[in-house]
Amino acid sequence: KSIVMIQTYSTTIRRKEMDAVLTCMVDEKIGPGELNTRLIQQVKEFFKCDSAVALRSPAIALKYALSAMNLEKGSVVMISALAPFWQYQSLIDLGFVPEVLDVDDNNGLVPIEEVQKGIENGGKVLLLHETEGILPDFDQLLELNIPIIEDISMSAGSSVALSEDYLLASKGSNDKSIVENRKKVGSYGVYTILGLEERDVITAGGGAVLISPNRKEWLLLKPLVDNAPLTDLLPDINSALAWVQLKEFPRNEKIRKELFSLFQRACMIGKHKTLVRELDDGSTMSCFPLVLATPFKDVKQYTSKKEIEIQLAFENSVVAHVEDVSEKCTKAKSLYLRCVHIPLYPRLTQSESAKIVKVLSSLP
Repeated sequence: KSIVMIQTYSTTIRRKEMDAVLTCMVDEKIGPGELNTRLIQQVKEFFKCDSAVALRSPAIALKYALSAMNLEKGSVVMISALAPFWQYQSLIDLGFVPEVLDVDDNNGLVPIEEVQKGIENGGKVLLLHETEGILPDFDQLLELNIPIIEDISMSAGSSVALSEDYLLASKGSNDKSIVENRKKVGSYGVYTILGLEERDVITAGGGAVLISPNRKEWLLLKPLVDNAPLTDLLPDINSALAWVQLKEFPRNEKIRKELFSLFQRACMIGKHKTLVRELDDGSTMSCFPLVLATPFKDVKQYTSKKEIEIQLAFENSVVAHVEDVSEKCTKAKSLYLRCVHIPLYPRLTQSESAKIVKVLSSLP
């Protein structure tokens, strides 16, 4: 019999979600139109933001954000060495200078000291990638007083528990992003990019939503959006998919969280470790990253024999593609070589997840 591998990634698109897409095609409304508008409505409800625009790619979203901020060409924009490579490439294409920052090897995020160094090197804006769905210390970052563009492609849906002091201070500020004493990610930046690419936690098969948490920034972005060529806007066929994915998010995330804690328990015995993160709603379980203590090829060979495919978690990151970054950012490079993704998605059957647990507890 042919061996069916458990794939590392699988987009969770159910029949119901395809129905929305098919309706779109049957109505012959494939380009940007009313479903794009409906998606924006859903985004506003989900993220409690002022407004948003759905675009064809994360790179286009970044372009609009930097234009609305009126950032001078040639300005230095700070990004993480583990951020997706498109960020680096887009900044160069748009005429900006990427300043790539190293990470903390415990959680894969850029530590505050690195951002301070980046600012000393001329960094004007921080493009903040919430890597692997793990959240940074926002309070510390906001104290630096530089504009932040959040990238919540992996962390969408999570939120930060607020201190009593913060809640008192924000009383009467009419901050919609605070729900049940928690503040949603995507509400911390000047603008926020929600990628809708294949491996993002909410997918439309491709695209991005550029979110404006507050009215003031939206008024700067709106004229650009009103003038946008149709080829920049997300087509209805993708919008339909993203819309249903947002609606289904709580259900999908609940399953991912259950799997995550199962897998995490299985790893407690072995020598490999998970990245440090808040559990519950303090992070999004968009994937299951495991930092290996033994060579990747040995572990991959072992899991393949057991019919489970694993892949390097950061193979599409800046550090994987840019030579001088991998020399400078040693912690990011080390994580790139040692951190893998174990399959984690709502479609896994019970027998598949039981198999993964068994393999995790016996990894070489």
